[in-house]
Amino acid sequence: MEQQEQLDLAAYMNGSIRNIMAKAYKNVLSNPREAKFAYRMQRLFEKTEKRRRKMLDEEGLEVPPFLISSISTTCNLHCKGCYARSNGIAEDAETDRKPTLTPVQWRNIFIEAASIGINFSLLAGGEPMMRKDILEAISEVDDMVFPIFTNGTLIGPSYIEFLRKRLNMVPIISIEGTAISTDERRGRGVFHRAMQSMELLKQEGLLFGTSITVTTENLPLVTSHNFIDQLRTYGCKIVFFIEYVPTEPGTEHLAFTDEHVAQMEEVLKELRASYSDIIFLSFPGDEKALGGCLASGRGFFHIGPDGSAEPCPFSPFSDSNVVELGLRKALQSPLFRKIRAAHALGWEHTGGCTLFEHREEIEKMIV
Repeated sequence: MEQQEQLDLAAYMNGSIRNIMAKAYKNVLSNPREAKFAYRMQRLFEKTEKRRRKMLDEEGLEVPPFLISSISTTCNLHCKGCYARSNGIAEDAETDRKPTLTPVQWRNIFIEAASIGINFSLLAGGEPMMRKDILEAISEVDDMVFPIFTNGTLIGPSYIEFLRKRLNMVPIISIEGTAISTDERRGRGVFHRAMQSMELLKQEGLLFGTSITVTTENLPLVTSHNFIDQLRTYGCKIVFFIEYVPTEPGTEHLAFTDEHVAQMEEVLKELRASYSDIIFLSFPGDEKALGGCLASGRGFFHIGPDGSAEPCPFSPFSDSNVVELGLRKALQSPLFRKIRAAHALGWEHTGGCTLFEHREEIEKMIV
């Protein structure tokens, strides 16, 4: 039964990635360089999908289609409710920061990832663009695509030149919706700087997207046609909707309820039908349809700045390190196995993130 569930989940995830790349290819047909790259990646993903399926059939090893990797422990902003600061990933004082892997170590991790059929890694931090040395090293892994979740304030001529040469690096610029709400959370002038970065990327014909933290308060605004039309004029081709996780006490009312999740699902269907030139993604997304959270290797896992293999960015607990063990063994970590054996990924929660809400129980699973 479990093997069949894994196959069903793998088929769903693989189909989703195929659809994303097919749509990305269509969206950049007017740009020969981007279209050639998207087409090559589309063919590559079809091959690696078969590789992941073979490893599941022959070894019982479920390889997730993507990773989330926090490559930076620093950030130039202090956003309200930042999970990276609340979890200790990002710190201002150098003495308080977690150790960070070297550019070569990160590159080796992603070389291994590509070899076992993982072709996506979302890059987070801190602010990943504060570590251009790491971005330059990992961009050499041609068989992977790296969406870079960035506040967008550091994109200038130097980064534009880098992104023009490395099409597998795709900026995803984070905003909160309007200029007022973005600046209220991220700091004065941040929205304007983010829009300037989008304009630079549009002028160069580079593929980029935006990430929007969705709350119970801004859901109607950021999913409205008027708002999406504005993003389209900026040249945005990808929209990530990230459900708010209440890492800051007193903000629990901003997290989605089951009703909001259902509403979001309907809104996504409508947006996807209305905008054929934009890719819409949500996180955590279709948890209920997929039998629970996708963390702990079901659909992804998180690699911390020091290489620790963690269930997800909101659950920073680990008993394995990918540098010491490699990705294959990290996927079989005792913690991941315990989480899945306890069916923790399907535990009830009030909104945002299952593992974050049950973090005390998860931490106790580490021997």
